[in-house]
Amino acid sequence: MNRSRWPLYGILAFGYAFLYVPVLLLIIYSFNESRLVTVWSGFSTKWYGELIHNRQLLDAAWLSIRIATVNATFAVVLGTLAANALVRHGRFRGRTGFELLLTAPLVMPDVIIGLSLLLLFVAMEQVIGWPPGRGFTTIAIAHITFSMAYVAVVVRSRLGQMDRSLEEAAMDLGARPLGVYLRITLPLIAPALISGWLLAFTLSLDDLVIASFVAGPGSTTLPMVIYSSVRMGVSPQINALATIIVAVVSLAVIIAGISLRRRPAGGR
Repeated sequence: MNRSRWPLYGILAFGYAFLYVPVLLLIIYSFNESRLVTVWSGFSTKWYGELIHNRQLLDAAWLSIRIATVNATFAVVLGTLAANALVRHGRFRGRTGFELLLTAPLVMPDVIIGLSLLLLFVAMEQVIGWPPGRGFTTIAIAHITFSMAYVAVVVRSRLGQMDRSLEEAAMDLGARPLGVYLRITLPLIAPALISGWLLAFTLSLDDLVIASFVAGPGSTTLPMVIYSSVRMGVSPQINALATIIVAVVSLAVIIAGISLRRRPAGGR
C-alpha cells in the first residue's frame, strides 16, 4: 500500500468514528440497567419494556412518522413539478422570482420560517377560519414548505442530466406526452424521486424549531418530547427508542441495497 495514502485513510477513519461511535454508544447504553446513561451497571432490556408503556413518547413518535410521511409525499409531488417547470420550460415570465421563492427555504433560518408561518396560520384562522388551531395540519404544511425546496434541487439535477432523445423517440413513435412522462421520464428519474422522498422524510422527522412554532398543545412531535426530556436528563427510554429507529433505518438501507444489486441481473 502506498504510504502517502495513510494520512487520507486516517482522516477518513476519524471522520467515520466521529459520526458513528456516538451512535454505537447510544445503542450499547440502551441495554444499560442503570437509570444513569453514563454509568454502566449491567445488561438489561427493561427500558424497552418501559418504552412500550410510555404513551407520551410513543404517541409523539407516531405523530412524527405520520407527519413525515405526508410531508415527504407532497414534497416529492410539488418539488417534481417545480423542477419540471425550471428545466423543461426555459425562460418564462416570473422565473427569477419563482427560483428565488423556491430556494429561499434552503438558506433562510428555521426561526424565521417558523415565526412567519405561525403568523400566517393565525391570520388565516381569523379571516377564513382555517386551519382551526395548530396541530397536525399546520406542522405538515410547514414541513412541506421547506422540504419541497430540497426535493426540487435533487430532481432538477437529475432532469438536467437526462437524455431527452429517449422522450423524443417515444413521441416520434406516436406516444402522447403524458404517456411519455409516465413510462419513460418517471422511471428514469425514479432514483432522484426516492432520494428526495427519503430526504424530506428525514428532514421532517428531525425538525424541532419550525414544529415548535406551529404545533399546538395536543400535537407534540418526537423531537419536541426528546428535547424537553433532555433538559431534565436523558432517559434510557430515549436510547431504546433511538436504537429501534436506527435498526429500522439500517434494515431499510440493507433491503434497498440488495434490491438495487439484483435489479440488473433480473433485467437481462
